[in-house]
Amino acid sequence: MTQEHVADQAQGWHRSAFDDLTSRLNDPDFPCVFSRNAFKKGIVDFIFVDSADKKGIRRLAEGLKRYVDLASCWDGRLDTASPLVVAFAADAVRARTVEGYHAFGWRILNHLHDLDPAPWPEEVPAEPDSAGWSMCFNGMPLFCNMSTPAYRKRRSRNLGGHFVIVINPRARFDVFAGDTPSGRKVRANIRDRIDRYDGTPHSPHLSSYGSGALEWLQYSLAEDADVRADRCPFASGRHDTASFAGAHDHNPARKDDS
Repeated sequence: MTQEHVADQAQGWHRSAFDDLTSRLNDPDFPCVFSRNAFKKGIVDFIFVDSADKKGIRRLAEGLKRYVDLASCWDGRLDTASPLVVAFAADAVRARTVEGYHAFGWRILNHLHDLDPAPWPEEVPAEPDSAGWSMCFNGMPLFCNMSTPAYRKRRSRNLGGHFVIVINPRARFDVFAGDTPSGRKVRANIRDRIDRYDGTPHSPHLSSYGSGALEWLQYSLAEDADVRADRCPFASGRHDTASFAGAHDHNPARKDDS
């Protein structure tokens, strides 16, 4: 859905999630200047996931494919760089902690990988423990930012009362915030803004693609700055269809935090 459509037509929890996002992105202190710019120009795209069952995830995969198809025709201008906001109904998640929401988010990415209509790009490592890894779908490397209602310290990763994954083509970060003097200046500015907005130093896991750091750690930032010993929950390779279907015959996050 386009931002204009959501702004005019959204009702129920879709309206609530949109209003939450509006309040964040209209705040001049919100750290991400790119998302604020996109929202101000009305070019944010939305997918609302009412249910995390098999049908709901297939609809999400179809919507993500359409987004990637459009993004592959991007003209390279900041003013047309539309991010995708994927918001989940509260009943679809049933998590209460940052870790629980992240576990749910990684299961969603795994299931999207199961439904990926295109082969994994040869130039992107398939294992997240490789520094060159990023989530891919329909042949495009993506950056996926998980925001949860459970964050208390990292307010910039709390977009309101719903679990949200903000998705951008990863290559766009190379254009506007890559490893160039201007790109490093942009990243430094955003991280300074994060420090002020959150009231705490930004995560040590924020880095830039190609620097040797693990990309997946940035998808699901820990609340604290401790060194992480966990492994990425993303598993490359196709999972069997029966397992996928069974996982979505019930709420896949129902066990979280309970």
